[in-house]
Amino acid sequence: MALVELVMPKLGESIMEATILKWHKQPGDKIAADETVLEIATDKVDSEVPSTAEGVLEEILFQVNDVVPIGAVIAKIRTGAEDQSRPTPDPVENTHSGNGFAGNGVEEKAAPVQQEEYAYATAETGSTLKSSAVPGNRFYSPLVLNIAASEGINMTELENIPGSGNEGRVTKKDILAFVEQKKNGKSSVSAPTTVVAPETNNRQQESTAQQTTSGPVFSGSNEIIEMDRMRKLIAKHMVDSKRTSPHVTSFSEADVTNLVQWRERVKKPFEIREGEKITFTPLFIEAIVKCIKKYPLLNSSVEGETIVVKKDINIGMATALPNGNLIVPVIKNADLYNVVGLSKQVNNLANSARNGKLKPDDTSNGTFTFTNVGTFGSLMGTPIINQPQVAILAVGAIKKRAVVIETEQGDSIAIRHMMYLSMSYDHRIIDGSLGATFLTAVAKELENFNPERDF
Repeated sequence: MALVELVMPKLGESIMEATILKWHKQPGDKIAADETVLEIATDKVDSEVPSTAEGVLEEILFQVNDVVPIGAVIAKIRTGAEDQSRPTPDPVENTHSGNGFAGNGVEEKAAPVQQEEYAYATAETGSTLKSSAVPGNRFYSPLVLNIAASEGINMTELENIPGSGNEGRVTKKDILAFVEQKKNGKSSVSAPTTVVAPETNNRQQESTAQQTTSGPVFSGSNEIIEMDRMRKLIAKHMVDSKRTSPHVTSFSEADVTNLVQWRERVKKPFEIREGEKITFTPLFIEAIVKCIKKYPLLNSSVEGETIVVKKDINIGMATALPNGNLIVPVIKNADLYNVVGLSKQVNNLANSARNGKLKPDDTSNGTFTFTNVGTFGSLMGTPIINQPQVAILAVGAIKKRAVVIETEQGDSIAIRHMMYLSMSYDHRIIDGSLGATFLTAVAKELENFNPERDF
């Protein structure tokens, strides 16, 4: 009999960890190859993890709500085991406190290892995140800092939490105990005393006291809504993106009358022949792909001081979920599809997103993102870059307007279908000239759409 390790699978190039949502199997249960063992969630999509071998689940190493790094062993399966009743598990100490952060959940009888020292390693590089230094003389592990950020613990509070670790370091147990005390209103940590010069007036003292007060204070009638897991992750990614990339947004306008009239003409025969509805999205993506081939730097990422130009053109399309959150499924190798192929890809991914059927691979390896803010009635928007990409393009609502058009007989005023385009890009490598040129090229591509073309 052999013992096979089940590891947290790689779920995309930018995903470093996943949260365990549910175990479908328990120690002692028989498992078939490829049978679902557990459900996990990342910042992008929920997914199922199948068994890599047939046998009996020997041991579970992480519990529900634990955050586990990619490549970590999460369970052990004994192969070739005879059918047997479920064994009684050995007594363990559950270190998980229902907080949703990384934690082994099981402390072995051997010498215990403090959870915050667990190395966050990737399956590809094996690199670890070392303890992070913060202002002051104390060091905090990434786990402790993540818990502090999620629970709204400021640095003043963190620096005053008594540490039980080596050299007084704050451990996972210490910060979770503080979080629990804070929720119960029993926090024993007090803000440091502020020394105020005698000439400082009372108003300055009150201002200083307000700055050191922990947690928001609400007055009047308010509804307090706790962010769900996905909203917290979206918020973190948006803030991280703004910190990482200096954003610049350019705007353009396109006369999409030919495109609108063409779609109106072909949508019924298209649905009859292909069994799919054709929306504007595949037509927009087609134009973006053509322009990326002309300006490949828009299809790149920044790695330190190195620019990585991607040869594959994988277009992410922002999709609204029923709960109001957004997810970005990716059309891989979008340049290899015609309009029919793009329509099928767009519809399949959008339906999977709305029905919660997306797989981890469906949201990974995007190289450029497109979002249609016009779906919600907006004329234009200033989208935030989807890291590690360097640009995101948004289109607004298509509106009929009276505009001046140039003809061989001279200028005239006509009713046309007009649309604004906006693109945010990483100013570290995309200058304003290139960003504006690319955006104008997309607008021209849409304006020059052939209304006589077939599908």
